Amino acid sequence: MTLTYRIVNAIFKRILRILCRVDDSQWHKIPETGPLLLVVNHVNFIEVPMMITHLIPRPLTGFVKSENWDKPVSRWLFEMWNAIPLHRGQADLTAVRAGLAALADGQILAVAPEGTRTGDGRLRQGHPGIVTMALKGKAPILPVAYFGHEMFWQNIRRLRRTDFRLRVGRPFMLEMGDGRVTKQIRQQMVDEIMVQIAQLLPPENRGYYADLDAATESYIRFLPE
Repeated sequence: MTLTYRIVNAIFKRILRILCRVDDSQWHKIPETGPLLLVVNHVNFIEVPMMITHLIPRPLTGFVKSENWDKPVSRWLFEMWNAIPLHRGQADLTAVRAGLAALADGQILAVAPEGTRTGDGRLRQGHPGIVTMALKGKAPILPVAYFGHEMFWQNIRRLRRTDFRLRVGRPFMLEMGDGRVTKQIRQQMVDEIMVQIAQLLPPENRGYYADLDAATESYIRFLPE
């Protein structure tokens, strides 16, 4: 961990704590050691620096849209944060291999199955790309939900602080058994993962996964907490 890394993260953390009222009551639930597939919802940009700065010294990486590498400042920042560039809209095998390597190295890999920011904080349907990471990575999966910061930019303009809340769910493994992973099964798997996130959110933020009574857990095996 370089001096530059420590200084930049300390500055980001201080700024975030000034701009936001951070509810840190559940951060301790994120394990301090071992590989971990962190599955999260994605509302806006502040989740990335928030997670990195609050989980130091845990090694953390995640997928970031490759367009950020086109700008010198964001490229420098995401390379310092060890982010993995992801070319969206295609099967980016290079990114997948980098993600699996991070898990094999004992890191936290953060993945947002929605694939993009929602802005309003309401869940969109997850994309099945995460299933490959979950099945091949063989790392525990931990659902994490963010909420309260949907109005961040509006609050900035009004000189108001923003609530940033984080909730951590139950760790689990995604298991297929001996069957064939079809397109339909892959979507059911990611939907079951997304429901674990939805359960942590207020009802008004559950969006596509609002009907929890219709949820299934056919491919999920919960682990001891």
